[in-house]
Amino acid sequence: MDSPAASAHRRGRIEDDALLRGTGAFIADRPQPGELYAVFVRSPHAFAAIRDIDIERARAAAGVRAVLTAADMEAAGVGNVTRHPPMTGRGGKKLVIPQRPALAHERAMHVGEPVAVVIAESLLAAQDAAELVAVEYEGLRPAVDAREAVREGAPQLWPDAPANLALDWAGPAADPDANAREVDRIIGTAAHVARVAVTNQRLIVASMEPRGATASHDAAADRYTLRACSQSAGTLRDNIAAIMSWPKERLRVITEDVGGAFGLKTAAYPEYLALLVGARIAGAPVHWMSTRSEAFLSDNQGRDTFTEAELALDAKGKFLALRIRHLANMGAYIGSVGAALQTQNFSRCFPGMYDIRHIDIGVRCVFTNTAPTSPYRGAGRPEANYVIERVVEEAARITGIDPIRLRRRNLIKTSAMPYRTAVGTTYDSGAFEAVLDRALALADVGGFKARRREAGRRGKYRGLGISCMLEHAGGSPIEGAALTFADGEIVLGLNVQSTGQGHATVFPHLAADRLGIPSERIKHRQGDSALGIPGFASVASRSAMTAGGAIVKTIDAMLSKGRTIAATLLEAAEADIVYEAGEFRVVGTDRCIALFELAARAAEMKARGEIAESLDTRSQAETPLTFPNGCHIAEVDIDPDTGEIEITAYTAVDDCGNVLDHAIVEGQLVGSLAQGFGQALLESAVYDRDGGQLVTGSFMDYAVPRAEHMPPIRDALTSVPATTNPLGVKGMGEAGTTAAIAAVMNAIADAVPGGGAKALDMPATPEKVWAASRKGRPASASACG
Repeated sequence: MDSPAASAHRRGRIEDDALLRGTGAFIADRPQPGELYAVFVRSPHAFAAIRDIDIERARAAAGVRAVLTAADMEAAGVGNVTRHPPMTGRGGKKLVIPQRPALAHERAMHVGEPVAVVIAESLLAAQDAAELVAVEYEGLRPAVDAREAVREGAPQLWPDAPANLALDWAGPAADPDANAREVDRIIGTAAHVARVAVTNQRLIVASMEPRGATASHDAAADRYTLRACSQSAGTLRDNIAAIMSWPKERLRVITEDVGGAFGLKTAAYPEYLALLVGARIAGAPVHWMSTRSEAFLSDNQGRDTFTEAELALDAKGKFLALRIRHLANMGAYIGSVGAALQTQNFSRCFPGMYDIRHIDIGVRCVFTNTAPTSPYRGAGRPEANYVIERVVEEAARITGIDPIRLRRRNLIKTSAMPYRTAVGTTYDSGAFEAVLDRALALADVGGFKARRREAGRRGKYRGLGISCMLEHAGGSPIEGAALTFADGEIVLGLNVQSTGQGHATVFPHLAADRLGIPSERIKHRQGDSALGIPGFASVASRSAMTAGGAIVKTIDAMLSKGRTIAATLLEAAEADIVYEAGEFRVVGTDRCIALFELAARAAEMKARGEIAESLDTRSQAETPLTFPNGCHIAEVDIDPDTGEIEITAYTAVDDCGNVLDHAIVEGQLVGSLAQGFGQALLESAVYDRDGGQLVTGSFMDYAVPRAEHMPPIRDALTSVPATTNPLGVKGMGEAGTTAAIAAVMNAIADAVPGGGAKALDMPATPEKVWAASRKGRPASASACG
């Protein structure tokens, strides 16, 4: 019998046909009868007092049904849009969570913050009327850069956040002060100390489908429906219900196809609350679809951190201790788990693949007058892996030890698994040296010197960069699943939402293989909070492991009930009933009953009151973190006369545990690599430091990778099954993004002679690389020298 991976790969993706034919069901594809259109009036100021809002001319405009402001939101009982879990920092001080309104009232805190919303009978009418809303602002001096925001004399955003500190976090150690002193002692006496300071620039998520939603209100029942592109209808429903202090039953959230998410579409945004209030006031469905320009200004953004690292080594190159100081820009408000991802998510990635027994981490989360930062593919993991791989490269430089040999010397041994880290996590499995060896062979590192000489003859610098990557996958551990029998089929209900990951392919195939039935008899259902399935969103590379574990547990529970019922129908002892290939069978006989026949009989028995439950089954599973890991190797060519960079080859060897579908794993890898290459070479969200305006507010100024930027990719899997879930899977969705930036930047630093690029910040634009090339070589030197 084929393995689940082999059979799923052969059968292909279920989703592809509809999407390739253009028959997908995205937010803009589902107009509701009689719907109205919403247009938001947004602040042009990064920081300003709002003195007055005059909406009378807009309200009187043709086709306008309502114009709403903060007063309407307050009257509707809209609470704080931010629903971040509480956190505690140094001295017991709590995370500062300011009130984030649905529509700004007294102050505008960043460019693009919604101040009013116009609802009209056509989009054009709403756009025209929005121009008539007159807002009187009193501009204030903004704080934009995190490093400047914590300095004395910087503008203060929130009175309860002195020095603009949302949180000063002392790290995961049980006794942070004692831990810091010990790390300080080791660093002070070490034979070598490598030091780096690195920046992860701010990124625009730029999902293919911008955010959008349609809100409806049933006046008779006083219930709401929100159609929104989300990463879990249930999670978004729970978030909004908490903001509104509603019982969950009062709101239904529906999500169909989603054109990319990457963490962006998990939590509620101000616009969704305003749409719900607007639907009730206007008495009709209200639709809003973000423009790309709006998305640049109002969507949660990614990264924006500055990190300093010190790595202590003994005389032989053994890693002794690591100190990390991390500054994270939260934006004007605390975004969805924004502080948690730059503290807990970030710290759990250390010590990576390396055996480092003493680690001291400190994080400061800072408010600025910019759009809030929240999860973006990787969510703290790329930031952590980047700094550790850059400081390891610096350690190789100062010690004179070959970078590969230094890494190998400090890898955690397979025999040490399970390995308890200095930050309190436990790696359950991994074969790090095998991953490194496989990557070195696949990349033909032994032939690199010859390739470098050949590049030199062409007047190019060639460099090789290594990134040993380890991340944690899973996030929220609880996830549920439901099996419902109907008309000879099983409906597999899930809470996690596919945003391109192929859930409709992977999960029905997984269930079918375990049940021994054709996958065509299992229908995937998602995207409806009315399903009532517990769990969290499709984030943190968690869906395969958590939903997969829930499916396995639910199938086991269903089969257990089935054996009991089959024993009655087949007049046998329950211990003699086995299930295989779609049938319940009495051992040693030819007496059996098919799964779907038993399901029909059980439903009849339940209707007659003979049994308490049918075969319809719901269950949930708790799945601990897994630790995907890999080794990525980049080769780059640089033209020193222009600074042009070409990734000439890229090798990725990853351990994602057991593989459910090879094609989807490879797709996840390539897609995440594209986003990693984008950060390394192209992307940067730039705010004007004086006025807080987003300078890179369109694709004219914000560069994203294209097909031409993708190098030849050699990839392979060295799969060590996870021991913490029944499928043995580990997350894979963020591996490429996490690993790529260090691999590419280390390759650039290796390429430019004289160390001219060792401190280069991302993105490594041709201008920066050209300047580094001039700095790194004597005036008489050539690329061949």
